[in-house]
Amino acid sequence: MECTPTTIPAETLPRIALVGNPNVGKSVIFGFLTGRYVTVSNYPGTTVEVSRGVSRLDNKEVQIIDTPGINSLVPMSEDEQVTRNILLEERLDGIIQVADAKNLRRALFISLQLAEIGLPFLLDLNMEDEAAARGITIHKEKLSSLLGVPVVGTIAIQKKGLKEIRKKSLSLTPSTHHFSYSKEIEQAIQRLEGLLPESFISRRAVALMILSGDKSLKGWLAKLSDTAIDSLEQIRGELARRYSEPLAYIINRQRLRSAEELLSVIVRQEDSRREGWASWVGRMAMHPLWGLPVLATILFLIYEFVGQFGAQTAVGWLENGLFGKFLNPWSITLFSKIFSFSPFLRDLFVGEFGIITMALTYALAIILPIVITFFMAFSLMEDSGYLPRLAVMLNRIFRMIGLNGKAVVPMVLGLGCDTMATMTARIMDTQKERIILTLLLALGVPCSAQLGIVLAMLAALPLWATFLWLGVVGGALILVGFLSAQILPGGSSDFMMEIPPIRKPTLANILTKTMARLEWYLKEVVPLFIIGTLFLFFLDKLSLLPKIQNLASPIVEGFLDLPKEATEAFLVGFLRRDYGATRFFDLFGQGRLSVVQAIISLIVMTLFVPCLANTLMILKERGVKTMLAIVGFIYPFAFFVGGVLNWGLRVF
Repeated sequence: MECTPTTIPAETLPRIALVGNPNVGKSVIFGFLTGRYVTVSNYPGTTVEVSRGVSRLDNKEVQIIDTPGINSLVPMSEDEQVTRNILLEERLDGIIQVADAKNLRRALFISLQLAEIGLPFLLDLNMEDEAAARGITIHKEKLSSLLGVPVVGTIAIQKKGLKEIRKKSLSLTPSTHHFSYSKEIEQAIQRLEGLLPESFISRRAVALMILSGDKSLKGWLAKLSDTAIDSLEQIRGELARRYSEPLAYIINRQRLRSAEELLSVIVRQEDSRREGWASWVGRMAMHPLWGLPVLATILFLIYEFVGQFGAQTAVGWLENGLFGKFLNPWSITLFSKIFSFSPFLRDLFVGEFGIITMALTYALAIILPIVITFFMAFSLMEDSGYLPRLAVMLNRIFRMIGLNGKAVVPMVLGLGCDTMATMTARIMDTQKERIILTLLLALGVPCSAQLGIVLAMLAALPLWATFLWLGVVGGALILVGFLSAQILPGGSSDFMMEIPPIRKPTLANILTKTMARLEWYLKEVVPLFIIGTLFLFFLDKLSLLPKIQNLASPIVEGFLDLPKEATEAFLVGFLRRDYGATRFFDLFGQGRLSVVQAIISLIVMTLFVPCLANTLMILKERGVKTMLAIVGFIYPFAFFVGGVLNWGLRVF
């Protein structure tokens, strides 16, 4: 594959955008076209990621943009708005529409809108094998003739047909397909076109967005005079009064009718009633009852692979072996000699809060093995088609806490690492859902390392302590989630998810995805560990750590009735929650904690903000106000729950 870093500024290159419904394989095709040389950044003013990379097509460098999945160009979510804005506000030389061949109706719904915007595009019918398995045959040549654009067929995960995309991407042309709406709508379109300014897409497409009630265009239309905007509203209002149903519904219904007409001449559906084992497994995984043992089995396997092999065995190899016996001792010896004249500089690198002995040891020896194993397990679930089924099965439960089934992915990831999980909260459709999910992850989802310590302590306590811990932590998540959903402004998204067939994952794809996510981790998270460690280093050098400990001691000893040493555990817990839990484990082993004190310490530490890295990640993802609000709520809440529980256990 030809893909090398460009020496030409990317903004001056021709641009091709990948557009399509969610989960149709855009990212696989993007990876094929661009290789590793990509940049991932939030679209300006949003938290939605857009990937951009450079591809060499016939010795010509082209910028490829991987846009968020859409169901329409009239946005209903922040993701859809980002894609629409890229089409509207960026100069594009072409579009590659990636479609799910077995769901061609919804793909053609977008194709018709792409035809309306007037940009050159190519239609890729991906997942041809799955369509064929369902008895679906698509006449690509006839579809290409009707739309007036190239149509190719691919099986992206097997890299079949992708060279055809590369070959035809340089000869894209605008669609010649045209269909008319009702006479009243066409007249309104013509009147609106006369009022609209030039843009990168056709005035007709913008006029249809306005008629559909697209409020997200308000900022873009601000360039018009107040008189022109009033005229737009008047035209839309006059048309709306002609119909008893919303205009968006009327327009979409006419588009769908046109899509149906195309389908009737290009698709042949054969009867395929025989159900294979994959379909049977897929149905069982979503069943309200039989889905539970499937879920339990998969969670057990993940726990064994990530929690045991990744978090225990692999971490032990790196932390106690590679770093404990070799890298850290060598570094300490080396830096002690280099900075023999300055204990300050020596400690900066290899001291108690040193960049090597703490930041890199945590990031590479402790977290990295967990991240790798989890990303592999996650990719396996993703490629097999299980995750959408899990989301469907748990959707009703997540609705209780202001979320929907999509939240299952970050929640599962949080059991591996809350910092990683906070980043994946981007998959939620609304800002409100992302904030709730970030809050709940920080509040009560223990990472694998902490969970191991918690389970070890609970094993030494009476059985009722385990149920109490589960009840209090679970109850706190449900209560806080429910109240957050009532208090926070904004709406919740509808839960719509395409259910793909159960597929056999390929090792090459799993490794490719894992490596891509690993690169992301190394670039975005490791610097956070270094920043956090430097923060503690300077607190220590300024003698502020003991003062903070003394300041917190009255609350810990008075309100929670815990020994003074518990303050140290909570302070360390701010750096890493599992380190704090480990300190409590030591105190319990030394007989310094009673049963009541042990369960209170476990609950308070579980309801703590996970670690400094997670706090910085919340700052990066949600902004400083949300970070301060979450941290400002969680710490008092954790101590309040612990204090009330302490009072209740001692009274009753």
